[in-house]
Amino acid sequence: MPTDPTPADEAKAAPRGSLIENLSLKSRFVLVFGEIDDKTARQTCERLILLAQESEAPIQLLISSPGGHVESGDAIHDMIRFVRAPVTTIGSGWVASAGTHIFLAAPKERRVCLPNTRFMIHQPAGGAGGRATDIAIQAKEIIKTRERIAKVIARETGHKLDKVLADMERDYWMSAEEAVAYGIVSRIIERHKDLS
Repeated sequence: MPTDPTPADEAKAAPRGSLIENLSLKSRFVLVFGEIDDKTARQTCERLILLAQESEAPIQLLISSPGGHVESGDAIHDMIRFVRAPVTTIGSGWVASAGTHIFLAAPKERRVCLPNTRFMIHQPAGGAGGRATDIAIQAKEIIKTRERIAKVIARETGHKLDKVLADMERDYWMSAEEAVAYGIVSRIIERHKDLS
């Protein structure tokens, strides 16, 4: 008579990538690593929705990203705020550009980082090309996006908008301690137990 497979049997049968993904979802961790694009946004949003549907227990979103596509970052940022389960953002490695925008979606008390994390804010970049009219339209959109992102940073850190806009003129790098002082991070943690 056949017996049900044990967890060890399932682990041997599952491809390594899907096993790690299943374990991270069971632990309510979502990973955002690398460049932020539409694929990353879709996967992250799907996982957030799935975990929030399963339970209202907290979700941990671990971010290590140089940034990427602004609108893909917007999608993740908005989904963090949309789902009913509370989300804690955890910075690791580097959290830059659109990565910082995603990080700031969580309430301040739920924004933590590991000791060696670096943060960076800057204005969005554009690769305008084509007809002069199209270039002018793209330039206006970049300015509007810059203002919108700066307002989020100002709101979430408590800084005046003028200061944030000035800081965003160039790549503005911060250590973990500097990010705490700036208001991006609430506290630095070293171990999983520090999350509680």
